[in-house]
Amino acid sequence: MKKFLFLILPAWALFGLSSFHNVPNNFLGNGQQPQVSVDTKGIVRVVFGSADQIFCATSTNHGVSFGKPLLVAKVPEMHLGMSRGPQLASSQNYSVITAMDKTGNIHWYQLNHANAKWKSMGVVNDLTDSAPEGLMNIAGDNKDNFYAVWLDTRAGNHNQIYFSSLTEKAPKWSKNIMAYQSPDQHVCECCRPSIAVKGTSVALMFRNWLDGSRDLYVTRSSDQGKTFSPAVKMGMDTWKLNGCPMDGGGLHISPSNAVQTVWQRKGEIFYATPGNPETYIAKGRTCSIAGNGANPLITYQTGDTLNVVKFPQKASMMIGTGGFLKAAQLNANTNFYVWEQDKQIKYRKM
Repeated sequence: MKKFLFLILPAWALFGLSSFHNVPNNFLGNGQQPQVSVDTKGIVRVVFGSADQIFCATSTNHGVSFGKPLLVAKVPEMHLGMSRGPQLASSQNYSVITAMDKTGNIHWYQLNHANAKWKSMGVVNDLTDSAPEGLMNIAGDNKDNFYAVWLDTRAGNHNQIYFSSLTEKAPKWSKNIMAYQSPDQHVCECCRPSIAVKGTSVALMFRNWLDGSRDLYVTRSSDQGKTFSPAVKMGMDTWKLNGCPMDGGGLHISPSNAVQTVWQRKGEIFYATPGNPETYIAKGRTCSIAGNGANPLITYQTGDTLNVVKFPQKASMMIGTGGFLKAAQLNANTNFYVWEQDKQIKYRKM
């Protein structure tokens, strides 16, 4: 019986892979570093950068097709590449884009869903030029509250984890606070931190630098970011590394309010929840996590092959080739994927 199962599984895997190959790659625009959001009405938006320009493309038919990408703004000397690029989050009535310039300012733009117009709103960081690394992430809940995390050097010229929030009626982001300060001078200086929100719960993940190790840590708030718990290391093993992996992983909060993380260590992708041993996924890098249910989508890259795993399943499916694959779950049976290939933005719905 065991031999029979061994023979049938590869045939199943090949069938699944071939069915993915039959789905076309759709071209969205010329650019890099795409991000995707789905608002409460199911409208799909993709933001990406091209040189110093920010573009946003919108789909009103659940990712089947997109309108022409709209030029949102130009940011002189905008960070782009290696997880540095425009960030996007959507809520019920608004969407927000952030983009960072190389002098260290976080510009932000707001879309009012009612009039479909983007508006320049100023900057997120309340100290000029405090975020020169260009690494940040944003998230939104379903009540028009938005949250941001980034690397900031205002404390002794060393990168620490900073946080701010934005409410619907506020004209600007809240006073920036330090959510975490490394006892070893600074956190990892070239890995993007991640943020996730569910209700009043906000979780931040970042790659630390403690005693020569570059491991992922999570800190959590139960009061919308007013206070944060002590940071907890993800996984049981550690990564001693005299260098930077430039790979910050991904973070998600499940429907049951559990923090779910995915990240790379020594060229291997792991899934982990706080306080529990890590689960090996595959060899790879540049991973992310997304989804609306208990079984999240984990995307990762092996060479230039882009894959997805529906955790806790271990069988991977190939989405395409290129880099920086991101996913969004549209419903229980359909997912949306977007990535960059030769400085072109490609997408699939399946």
